[in-house]
Amino acid sequence: RDHLTLTVGSQGSHRLRDILCQNVLNIPPDKMRVICPDVGGGFGTKLFPYREYALMAVAARQLKKAVKWAADRTEHFMGDAQGRDNVTTAKMALAEDGKFLAMDCDLMGDMGAYLSTFGPYIPHGGAGMLPGLYDIQAFHCRVRTIFTNSVPVDAYRGAGRPEAAYVIERLVDACARKLDMTPDAIRRKNFIQPKALPYKTATGKVYDSGDFAAHLKRAMEIAEWKEFPKRAKLAKKHGLIRGIGLASYVEVCGTMGEETANVRLDPNGDVTVLIGTQSSGQGHQTAYAQIVAEQFGVAPERVHIHQGDTDEIATGLGTGGSASIPSGGVSVERATRELGQKLKEIAAQALEASAGDLEISEGVVRIAGTDRSISFADLAKRPGVDPSKLNGSATFASADGTYPNGTHVAEVEIDPATGIIKIVNYVIVDDFGKTLNPLLLAGQVHGGAMQGIGQALMEQVVYGATDGQLITATFMDYALPRAADGPAFVFETNNIPCKTNPMGVKGAGEAGAIGSCPAIVNAIVDALWREYKIDHIDMPATPERVWIAISEHHRRHSL
Repeated sequence: RDHLTLTVGSQGSHRLRDILCQNVLNIPPDKMRVICPDVGGGFGTKLFPYREYALMAVAARQLKKAVKWAADRTEHFMGDAQGRDNVTTAKMALAEDGKFLAMDCDLMGDMGAYLSTFGPYIPHGGAGMLPGLYDIQAFHCRVRTIFTNSVPVDAYRGAGRPEAAYVIERLVDACARKLDMTPDAIRRKNFIQPKALPYKTATGKVYDSGDFAAHLKRAMEIAEWKEFPKRAKLAKKHGLIRGIGLASYVEVCGTMGEETANVRLDPNGDVTVLIGTQSSGQGHQTAYAQIVAEQFGVAPERVHIHQGDTDEIATGLGTGGSASIPSGGVSVERATRELGQKLKEIAAQALEASAGDLEISEGVVRIAGTDRSISFADLAKRPGVDPSKLNGSATFASADGTYPNGTHVAEVEIDPATGIIKIVNYVIVDDFGKTLNPLLLAGQVHGGAMQGIGQALMEQVVYGATDGQLITATFMDYALPRAADGPAFVFETNNIPCKTNPMGVKGAGEAGAIGSCPAIVNAIVDALWREYKIDHIDMPATPERVWIAISEHHRRHSL
């Protein structure tokens, strides 16, 4: 058939197919089928088309047989798009009472040796979030992107928003130290107030809802902030120094574009959802099934979610940018409602009743207030039923996006003799608008926070200073956080429904990775400032870097 089938672990089948066919292989998209089975983890890195996908297609055509390729870990380190790598200088102009007047940033973003899919958009898009949750009327940012010898730098969990939150939250703490204000006091003074919402920032973002001081206050209460001096004093008796830090973040998400869901009634009375998102650990099968099950009153196991097949599903954005529930969830909810209305119309004929008198529950359509009903299975098998009446479809796109926000509070203990850092307490209070599934939500937040902790404390790609050789090419050389490196998270929500999303939800998949880096590093700097008046350290704050900072302080003061 002169046709290719690519089976790949990816974050979206349609985007891959279209880029490979239209931009690389120069063939019509209907000549390639892309299948994405269950994918374990994506985080941005699996959004992108890599050279091997196209090369496999060429090889399969030339050899006229199936071709398989599997990368080892070192190949991933050497060739696949990776994340972050900005150098940013930020300045704040303040009034004497601590009110923010103006902010100026100079941002340089590494693109690597060549551009990847979203490359320049990440620092550019992230720059739009640099004002954070604060009322800053005057803002200027210069963004430059730079080619280097590294792998391409592209979207990684949060994609520009963690970088922005890190800059503004570190800067706010620096402002507080400059004016001898507490970190919470300077934030409260400058937060956008609820009565000012919707609020258009200097970069054009419109925050629709939230109470930023409320989640700050609650996070500090849970963390027992006021009692911290006692804990710090006790730690010092044991030769350790303690620090406490916070970060109040905001991000924009759910702006990937249109997502279409098709919901159909199967012959056995089960329900199948076809959607173009791609689960890579987020639990779409649970979340989407829950939306359908709640409307139809059926058991969630009777709802089947199909993703990741360009032949079975006409369109799809894939999964990225925390868009699956804010966009895909709305599409599923609306498509289910449309199917329900169609089923009532079929049942109205069968039951000789008005569709307006019918209700759906427990997988049956019944006349309200009676025991007269017809099951989904019988509806599906009813003779003469137009097949289109057994399908519902809906498309949704959020032009405005959603703006999840929250506060992370981290407390750390540092051994000055070794530089080793231990996270002794960690509190998160988030505003996600509306919680669909608390267990899935907590998993997303915990996982994202652990990735932020990894970035803050240990993760770093290193190239040789003279020859450009990649040094961190295995997990023997590149440190990943393990369970023992993380705290027992305390997580709560202080939800205020989103006014621009029909379900009231705000995206949640990346939030943990956005608030965690600045909270951890602010806590480390707080400890170093209290004890040594050291006011800056860069990520990753490894034991070596912390130990060197302390040693240099001792050296300067011994001269």
